[in-house]
Amino acid sequence: MTASRRPQSSPNEQKLRLMKPRWAYGLTFVGAVLVAGGIFYGLVVLLDFQELDSTAKLDTKTLFDLVKLSFGVVAGAGALVALVVAYRRQRVDEAGAHREATRLHAERFSQAVDKLGSDSPAVRLGGVHALAGLADDAPDNSLRQTCIDVLCAYLQLPFTPDPGTDPAHQEEHHRYLAFRKVRHTILRLIGDHYRRPKGTHRSWQGCDLDLTGVTIDGDMDFGGATFSDGITSFARALFSGGTVSFDGALFSNGDVSFDGATFSGGDMYFDGATFSGGTVSFRHATFSGCGMHFDSATFSDGTVYFGSTTFSSGDMSFDGATGPAPQGLLTAVGTPPPSGVTLPSAWLLSAP
Repeated sequence: MTASRRPQSSPNEQKLRLMKPRWAYGLTFVGAVLVAGGIFYGLVVLLDFQELDSTAKLDTKTLFDLVKLSFGVVAGAGALVALVVAYRRQRVDEAGAHREATRLHAERFSQAVDKLGSDSPAVRLGGVHALAGLADDAPDNSLRQTCIDVLCAYLQLPFTPDPGTDPAHQEEHHRYLAFRKVRHTILRLIGDHYRRPKGTHRSWQGCDLDLTGVTIDGDMDFGGATFSDGITSFARALFSGGTVSFDGALFSNGDVSFDGATFSGGDMYFDGATFSGGTVSFRHATFSGCGMHFDSATFSDGTVYFGSTTFSSGDMSFDGATGPAPQGLLTAVGTPPPSGVTLPSAWLLSAP
């Protein structure tokens, strides 16, 4: 599954459409006249002047009441005009503030991206933190998503593998470790932001995460993260070495793809994870020499699919898992399962 999405927008992105002043003031004046006419008519009714003839004369008290009414209508019309003017000023000020925030964001964004292209690992690391900070402070979701996309794109770039610890390649080895630190920092920041409750400051939940084809050659902690509403792709990713943790993660109302991923070496943990709503797919994934642990995981209301998955060496455990068996799992591992694969007895009893 490729991480594709429709552009997100917010009310602040919409073009400011305000009524022209002459129309606003004209409508306000007409409204004031209508209100004044209604009040005047009501006053006439209250004062019992329905049957005034041409010879009738107004006494001083009635004339004074009408004068007060006239001043009241004028004051009310002025207040309405002032309210319209204040509303327009507020909208214009808000639009101006948003434009200024967007301009400053664009300047900081350009500087941060320039740092990511530096030859210095330390400068690149600074660019990573700058982009993460920009995503946190973005004026709208679209700009936040752009920052996340750039961080993901950096992880998708090809990189030079470790030349080894041979003394002749010591400098290249140290450089490899430095740039590896940059990539691992991005993964750590993503995990931190996906653990924050949705809607709070610095939360990236609901945003798309495109890690298609990335190489994860070390520890990655997504434990306790929530993947909801957005699209998350680890399709064709390579997990080699280290420990990858999704312990206690929540997968709900979104799509998460491990399609075509290769799990080779290290251990991967989904212990206590909840699969509730949405789709989590391991189609055509390959498990070779990797420990997979889904102990005490909960499968409910969503789709977890292991169709066309290849299992070779390595262990896989679903000990204590609850809910229906993931689709395609029993077919992929076979029944009875091979040594090293632990499935709940209820799943084995329901096997076709």
